[in-house]
Amino acid sequence: MKTELKAKFIQHILGKKQENEGFTLIELLVVIIIIGILSAIALPSFLNQANKAKQSEAKTYVGSMNRAQQAYYLENNEFAANSDFGKLGLGVATQTTNYKYQINAGGANSSAVTNQAKTVVDAAPLKSYIGGVSIATQAATSEATTIAVLCEATQARVNGGSDVVASDFTANGPSCPTSFAALK
Repeated sequence: MKTELKAKFIQHILGKKQENEGFTLIELLVVIIIIGILSAIALPSFLNQANKAKQSEAKTYVGSMNRAQQAYYLENNEFAANSDFGKLGLGVATQTTNYKYQINAGGANSSAVTNQAKTVVDAAPLKSYIGGVSIATQAATSEATTIAVLCEATQARVNGGSDVVASDFTANGPSCPTSFAALK
């Protein structure tokens, strides 16, 4: 019985055909198509995240400029002008790879100032930012104070978004210009 089992096993092994155990062309094409679809979905999302990271630089810098303007006003009774950018003590370059930072208005006898982040390259898919600080009176206490706002363009410059312009200011504090939205 043992020899019969061995004989059948040998016949079974010899009877098998040697198959080429690789991938077929169709299987390879299906895998390539799936990879292509996944990359087409993921790439725009990845590029959008890179642009958001670049824009966070401008949000941070303009917000810092707003707070520095409030502190400068508290110490000097005036807002810093564009020529006084270094006096804000931020340690921020006035131009980076993506944005150019500047102060509009300010100086002696000024009741408001705007801090701006303009895109360096007009065709870059980045939004512009503007911050404003003005003197306002608190209704409850009738005390004068400084109020700040940070505004983001509703669209990137490459998509027809606005460049930074001087903001409209009201007696109740700064407000965002047209085609800009206030950030919380």
